[in-house]
Amino acid sequence: MTFRTALLASAIGLCAVAPAAAQQSLEADAKAFGARPSVTAAGLSRDGNSVIYLTPGPGRSTAAVIGDLSSGQFHTLVRTDGKPESLDWCTFASSSRTICRFGGLVPWQGGVNNGAPVGFSRLVALDLDGGHPKLMGQPETANDEWLRQYDAQVIDWLVDADGQVLVNRLYVPETNTTGKLVYRTKKGWGVDRLDVTSLKSDRVEEPREAAGYQTDGRGHVRLMYIVGERHSGVLTGQLKYFYRTAASRDWKDLTIVTNTNDPDFVPLAIDSTVDSLYALKKKGGRYALYSIKLDGSLGETLVAENPRVDIDDVVRVAEGQKVIGYTYVEEKRQTVYFDPDFKQLAASLSKALPDLPLIEFKDASRDGRKLLILAASDSDPGRYFLFDRDHKTLTPAMIARPELQGRSLGTVKSVTIAASDGASIPGYLTVPAGKEAKGLPLVVMPHGGPGSRDEWRFDWLAQFLAARGYAVLQPEYRGSAGYGDSWLDKNGFRNWRTAIGDINAAARWASAQGIAAPGKVAILGWSYGGYAALQSAATDPSLYKAVVAIAPVTDLGLLKEEFNFYTNADLVRNEIGSGATMIEGSPLRHAGSINAPVLLVHGTMDANVRYEQSQKMDAALRDAGKQSELLTFDGLDHQLDDSDARTQMLTKIGQLLDRTIGH
Repeated sequence: MTFRTALLASAIGLCAVAPAAAQQSLEADAKAFGARPSVTAAGLSRDGNSVIYLTPGPGRSTAAVIGDLSSGQFHTLVRTDGKPESLDWCTFASSSRTICRFGGLVPWQGGVNNGAPVGFSRLVALDLDGGHPKLMGQPETANDEWLRQYDAQVIDWLVDADGQVLVNRLYVPETNTTGKLVYRTKKGWGVDRLDVTSLKSDRVEEPREAAGYQTDGRGHVRLMYIVGERHSGVLTGQLKYFYRTAASRDWKDLTIVTNTNDPDFVPLAIDSTVDSLYALKKKGGRYALYSIKLDGSLGETLVAENPRVDIDDVVRVAEGQKVIGYTYVEEKRQTVYFDPDFKQLAASLSKALPDLPLIEFKDASRDGRKLLILAASDSDPGRYFLFDRDHKTLTPAMIARPELQGRSLGTVKSVTIAASDGASIPGYLTVPAGKEAKGLPLVVMPHGGPGSRDEWRFDWLAQFLAARGYAVLQPEYRGSAGYGDSWLDKNGFRNWRTAIGDINAAARWASAQGIAAPGKVAILGWSYGGYAALQSAATDPSLYKAVVAIAPVTDLGLLKEEFNFYTNADLVRNEIGSGATMIEGSPLRHAGSINAPVLLVHGTMDANVRYEQSQKMDAALRDAGKQSELLTFDGLDHQLDDSDARTQMLTKIGQLLDRTIGH
């Protein structure tokens, strides 16, 4: 297998805009934009001289690659075929060992839910050449009472202790059917200090019914949370948080979250330098950032709030290092640094990379003097650099999508859309390179979630459509996250009429503004976006000339049933709602109202939205005499993480749009 290391040879002309080029063939566009990113989950070694990241092979295969940034020599650490095991991430754990998390989905065997996708993951420690792999979870035996879905999670990389980590480890008791005198009885999640070479461990927290722990990044467990559940194991939506002071082992009450679908408290990071927890709390219906002292006083300080949007995260350059700022998204993502050194550094980087304004600190060496930086924009998927703070050098390292090098990509701008009730809907408009936003065939692309949102950044689906000559409109309909409680408005399922009304209003607005050519509007969405595409076409049958729904929810009642097998069944039911919404808000029940041809795309191993949803929708459309095609990918999950599958999907999308709204 050949894997793309995507090395940058020179920084000269790095951010130059490619000249306008003739449109490529559909096959070439589908292959280029369908290719998965060449670099994901990138991290830096502790000395800052090497990088580790995931890169795709053919189809759904993935490899972890280690590269020496000084010599330019790269080698494969480990690879998976994605059938079903895949790589989630790999990280340096010491100067000689790495840790990788393998995961995937497998069909449940037995019972009424036979075949339902079930996720699993395993942590494995390996040498830098992939040798001497060792499972980091508790060793399994034939007498274990239950199967481990997940075995362990790294909660602290112990930056001051080379080759040791703190691991949240699942302990499974053994059944004693043979009368053994010695057998395991401990159960639940505990915390162990683990040597990644020998796998010798010391117990830090005894196994208990805790769902997880959080440390200060310096080896001290300071936060614990317990998930509320019924005797049947079904989650109640409650989370109890406990903390301990630096000088005590006793757990103290912190807070209780009563609704995990819409939590009013979200812990982000513990900073040992100020002995405080940074957390999001609701203020005026929006998330604000607070600093909470963990000295026993629980003294709170408001760090940041925004009158328009939620504060969404804090920034730290690497595990265990201090918090240096926070982020939020208005039209574009903004980072506010309250650390003066990084504030100055970020300003300098912005000047050095003026065409790549989205700058993220992805990782740092142990001493914090070497930084791995990702810089991107709306029309550049991203480039990685190594910044040496001592020598003030910025060295190109990798590029995210080499297949798109030399292509002119679309530009993205923020727009404000007038809804039918007078509300102002924010949105993003992508326009093909070299074109004006006038008289173009248009694709409306509602995001998934529904508790999600779009941002000003590179979007491979939108950019594929722009490369084919289409303008793309992404409305942040009411039901989108990030704008506060009043905009979230329950969510896009329970308040589907408003959400779908906003999406259709966006299509009509684009036509009224002259952006969309008359009669040349289509709609495309993924997950909830796929649901929104179908429901929008059903409620306004004359508005769209084509519908693409990828992994869509098509029937709300069926969605509830699908989650009966899982522990979050009640949470899903509460999120979706009940009553007339089940019928009126389900596009499957209104297939006869959809006039436009429909393309459905779904993987058979989708745990988010079962494949049956698309099967039933396709059948209902065909029974109603409508044009429908179902593109099925066997064994793939909700994300369709397969370059060949994505290429095939984009080809089908391109063919449908060419037939219906053309150029």
